[in-house]
Amino acid sequence: MTLRTLLCTFVALGAMAAAADDPVVDVTGGRIRGKIASDGGAAFKGIPFAKPPVGDLRWREPEAPAPWTNIRDAYEFMPACVQLSEGWNADMVPTSSEDCLYLNVATPVWPPKQKLAVMFWIHGGSNMAGAGEAPAFDERALVRHGIVWVTVNYRLGALGFMAHPDLVKESNHGSSGNYGLLDQIAALRWVRDNIAKFGGDPDNVTIAGESAGAWDVSLLMTSPLAKGLFNKAIQESGSIAAFKGALPPARAQELGQKVAVQLNAPEENAIAFLRKVPGVEIMKAGVAARGKDQTGLEASVDGWVLPERPEKVYAEGRALHIPVITGTNAQEIVQPMGSAKIAEGIKEAYGAALAERAIPMYAKTDALYGLPGSQWLTDLVFRCPSVTQAVWHAKTESPVYVYEFEQPAPGKQQSVHAGELAFVFGTWDKKNPPTAADQKIAEQVQSYWANFTRTGSPNGEGLPAWLGFNAKTQDYMAFTADGAAAKSGLRRPYCEVFTQAEDAIAAK
Repeated sequence: MTLRTLLCTFVALGAMAAAADDPVVDVTGGRIRGKIASDGGAAFKGIPFAKPPVGDLRWREPEAPAPWTNIRDAYEFMPACVQLSEGWNADMVPTSSEDCLYLNVATPVWPPKQKLAVMFWIHGGSNMAGAGEAPAFDERALVRHGIVWVTVNYRLGALGFMAHPDLVKESNHGSSGNYGLLDQIAALRWVRDNIAKFGGDPDNVTIAGESAGAWDVSLLMTSPLAKGLFNKAIQESGSIAAFKGALPPARAQELGQKVAVQLNAPEENAIAFLRKVPGVEIMKAGVAARGKDQTGLEASVDGWVLPERPEKVYAEGRALHIPVITGTNAQEIVQPMGSAKIAEGIKEAYGAALAERAIPMYAKTDALYGLPGSQWLTDLVFRCPSVTQAVWHAKTESPVYVYEFEQPAPGKQQSVHAGELAFVFGTWDKKNPPTAADQKIAEQVQSYWANFTRTGSPNGEGLPAWLGFNAKTQDYMAFTADGAAAKSGLRRPYCEVFTQAEDAIAAK
């Protein structure tokens, strides 16, 4: 035997020995092999929870994954779902694929010793971009607080949400659209059926998300298909009271027909034609058909996944009666705007009568909330929708905890959209390391989130008391430069106008 052959044999034997020590779990479809993490837990990546939605399965309800025989290595993330570049997601685009319905599981200990609470994370990206391959997955910040963490991919854009009259005809439920939400529901069912094998408690599941992920959390709280699959929710910078609610079915199907026209599909058998078009072209056509209309962030009232307008369900106190954390950042959108443009936007959003009351509120720069334009857009799209949803949900007497991030992420001047993620997940920019104050806030936030995931209350030993929200006092937790601080009445005069306008819309 040559030296080279001998070395190769030793390497192979070492790899086999390492693989023998790796955790193996029997899940829906077959056995998977994960990796032991350096902190004593385990990580399983790229677990299929549905068949690839390609060919004839494009624009259909997800089906159970095809079974496999050999042990499947769950060492690497699988590709993100097909998406166009938004800049921040540029590294995902080249490898994105329609074969993308996979999830990832991280555990704090291995082998499992007891049932642990589960957090199911839905990524953001306007329902147009992003992936469960969260930068936070390998940091394991929340996992180290003693919870099982699941992240998921779901179909995006026109591939995930397109409605069309022909899809309605072929559906057993007389519906179309919301396939991305159906993917999330299928993944939650996978969690229900499999998570106990990873040490997770299928009866103690919190769904959580940021931006569009938080928006989807809101939608799932109104879907009868998701009932019983989770019992708590965290919504970071996303609320159903924004983006004019979900699209009406007629409008959603009209946009789908525009996609077909964009791609020169024949009038007969349009869907069969479109199922052969490359996914990226479908995404481009979807963007062109929508233009600047962001109503519903792709989601629509389809009569099945979303039987009725979700904002109406919330306003009437009929969303799931479960504990909720909801909140935003102080300056989600930093945008200079002239007073005339602000006034025009307020009139369009609120109507003449309420605009007369609101316009004078946006006349001065605020030390915390920034320029008048930043205040207005953050109030309109993020902060006041979150407060309004809290007001609506508090009517059910379910616990609601509201927060606001005042502390910017390291290297940032303002607390902007997605800025809280660095604290929640400990994903610090190497060029801008966290200060001692940042580390303190991160530890508090992670403890609050983990406590809530376990018990439905963020409170715990050594933490400032976080009071539940109610319409009268409107208590909330501010994450300031000095750490967590209890406050009340978050932008109350501004958000009361927004809530009044939304109540009128929801009542129609």
